[in-house]
Amino acid sequence: MTRSSITVTVALGLCAAIGACNLAAVSELDADNPVRPDPPLPYGMEEFFAGAAPLNPERVRLGRWLFFDRRLSADETVSCATCHRPEHAFSEPAPAATGIRGQRGRRRTPGIINLGAPTMLDFDGPERDPPLAFFWDGRATSLEAQVLMPIADPHEMGLEHGAMVSRLESIAGYRPYFEKAFGSREITKDKVAAAIAEYVRSRRSGNAPYDRWAYGRDGRAMSAEAQRGSEIFFFTGQCAMCHAGFNFTDGGFGNLGIGWDESTQSFRDEGRAAVTGNPRDRGKFKTPGLRDVADRPPYMHDGSLTTLREVVEFYNRGGIRNPLQTRRLRPLGLSEADIDAVVSFLRALSGEGYEDTPPRVFPK
Repeated sequence: MTRSSITVTVALGLCAAIGACNLAAVSELDADNPVRPDPPLPYGMEEFFAGAAPLNPERVRLGRWLFFDRRLSADETVSCATCHRPEHAFSEPAPAATGIRGQRGRRRTPGIINLGAPTMLDFDGPERDPPLAFFWDGRATSLEAQVLMPIADPHEMGLEHGAMVSRLESIAGYRPYFEKAFGSREITKDKVAAAIAEYVRSRRSGNAPYDRWAYGRDGRAMSAEAQRGSEIFFFTGQCAMCHAGFNFTDGGFGNLGIGWDESTQSFRDEGRAAVTGNPRDRGKFKTPGLRDVADRPPYMHDGSLTTLREVVEFYNRGGIRNPLQTRRLRPLGLSEADIDAVVSFLRALSGEGYEDTPPRVFPK
């Protein structure tokens, strides 16, 4: 065999070996994070999600990698899942989020479950809130805008969007999956946003004890105490005036007095007013949905209340009085047993279908 033929043979062998390694890597990626069909709507939430567009499974799969990938932060130490932890119903057990270099935020990490079909409000005048708003202060008006903001925020993930795209372009293993999800290997910030948002939309929760009791007519699905708590929640306490509908939120904003300083007549956090510029929005924050609320303490936008019982006691006192307080808020006059019943009801809102674990392997 000539020297040239030996060289060709070795080269072909190396190519075959490299190709086999690449195929093995792709096979491992696909096995670890397969394309999953759009699952059935969670029981009890069918009507809530009825108008939502079907999920794109290829984008959900890509978005799952991006959601858990720490390479989307400037120093590669933080991912979306660092604060939105699956084991805590995609929230975080801390009063405030912590970003790159240990930077501590000022607000509690909001939950992201059941954002695929947010509550739509009727507009009846200029003072009404927008029908779609994300974050505690509503500064994002689409889920795609929402998922991009923390990536570029210098206090959170700290990776400017152009740098994010460049980093992903340098990871050859991502390109085939962008092509499968979008029909092109080109990587853009809008595609990143669309993929992560689609994964977030796939985090749906239902089939809670409340659903089986209220819709399935299973009288044993909730305890007698929780059933009494539901009566207080919907009627006596009128909690459902704001925590309304299938997802237990009206999608609007309210002022509960959290952070109000009577001596200075100011709030530690201006909330919605910093977005709208409207002084009447001072101290207003988005009404969170209550699905799986028992699994994501602490509570309120600043994490100042550590247990569900503290939350119900806070409402029972009528919140913290201030000149801009939401008019619906008033002392409830609940007994200790009543408070226990409402807490029991809130625990019965913990469902299933949203659970996940981080991928073991990522595109390289």
